[in-house]
Amino acid sequence: QVQPVESGGGLVQAGGSLRLSCVGSGRIFVRMGWYRQAPGKQRELVATINSGGSTNYAESVKGRFTISREAAKNTVYLQMNSLEPEDTAVYYCKENGYSWGQGTQVTVSS
Repeated sequence: QVQPVESGGGLVQAGGSLRLSCVGSGRIFVRMGWYRQAPGKQRELVATINSGGSTNYAESVKGRFTISREAAKNTVYLQMNSLEPEDTAVYYCKENGYSWGQGTQVTVSS
């Protein structure tokens, strides 16, 4: 595959949890980012992780979301807890700063 592939989206009630997965393309891993885009809004950064394991989060998700990597499976995860309706969006992963996945829909009902 030439682009990362996301999965794990779905419909969840407010306060619930989801875990998103992003399988990399097989290129040498430098960094992976999770982004999201809500209807009518610009795409925004959610979290990133680099090859050294350093992570970075948007203020709006700190303490609720956790990004992690399982190198053996070439997969990056986004564990999302305490979900809020405002988290509703299409979630994308971006590999090494330039290769986008197709996205996975997350819908949080109130």
